Amino acid sequence: MEIINQKVLRKDNQLLAITHLTQLLSYVTGCGGFIVPLALWLTSKDTVEGMDEHGKSIINFQLSLLLYIVLCVPGILLFGLGILGLIAVGTIGFVLPIVNAIRASNGESPSYFLTIRFIS
Repeated sequence: MEIINQKVLRKDNQLLAITHLTQLLSYVTGCGGFIVPLALWLTSKDTVEGMDEHGKSIINFQLSLLLYIVLCVPGILLFGLGILGLIAVGTIGFVLPIVNAIRASNGESPSYFLTIRFIS
């Protein structure tokens, strides 16, 4: 009787919450809110329970925010509607990581609305 490829996933809700909160680095460094969660997801998706689901949702959310920002920039020329869009994207990008960090620390699944699923 031998055991082959037995993976034991550990439950680490604090790391999941920290991964969500690292998205806020975008407000400090500009691109750290994408790179740091990506690195955390890629390094621990096979060892932490739920990291694959949370990591994919974070990366999809960050890519969606980037797309919305790119679409809002030309919208500034259209009666200034792009400015309202940028304010909305900035607010959503600040609030949702905090809400989902609390959800992750409680052991719940992430919930990012207006997210395009680039990675499924």
